Amino acid sequence: MTFSLLGRCVETGQFGAVVTTSSPCVGARVPFLSAKVGGILTQHRTDPRLGPRGLALMSSGCTAEETLAALVASTTDHQWRQLAAIDATGATAFFNGAVNKPLVGQAQGQDCVAIGNILASSEVPQAMVDAFVAASGSSLAERLLLAVEAGEAAGGEGRPVRSACLKVVDSEIFPLMDLRIDASDTTIPALRALWLEYSPRCQDYVEWALRPHI
Repeated sequence: MTFSLLGRCVETGQFGAVVTTSSPCVGARVPFLSAKVGGILTQHRTDPRLGPRGLALMSSGCTAEETLAALVASTTDHQWRQLAAIDATGATAFFNGAVNKPLVGQAQGQDCVAIGNILASSEVPQAMVDAFVAASGSSLAERLLLAVEAGEAAGGEGRPVRSACLKVVDSEIFPLMDLRIDASDTTIPALRALWLEYSPRCQDYVEWALRPHI
């Protein structure tokens, strides 16, 4: 009951993730990103331990494909997991456990990968990838928002979504943004509204962290 996308911006080197689901507080469990390293999504019967473990593997030099292979090989209950990864080169990989509840789907595109489970339509992941790729030239955050909006328009999941997260890392150890709608009846529009409110000050928050005297 979750659909999500990992993406990279070639121009800025940023990595980002967008995710939404019918349960609350999805941003605390599913997306994991590290500046200049890549990203991990862990969902279905979500195991948040796999996010930091995957980032550590990629930081050590593993590709996205090698990272997911290692996570699956070292996780005895991997049949319950749905995973995706993007590495520093923009290469992607995904894994669907054997007992993931249908509809299960995935799609890959240039510098992005989308996955979903308990989907209302098999077209959701490809719609997300298509929207992300088509918006090349826009900010990474905007491309991610367009992707999740396209996924919802293509059918979304089997239940109304209740929470969502938009997360982007740039060059610091802290996220450039980590915007969350933890419980709402208008989740995806609320996420876009939050981004529109946050975006004018986004770079200010970074500057104040690094150079508070400015």
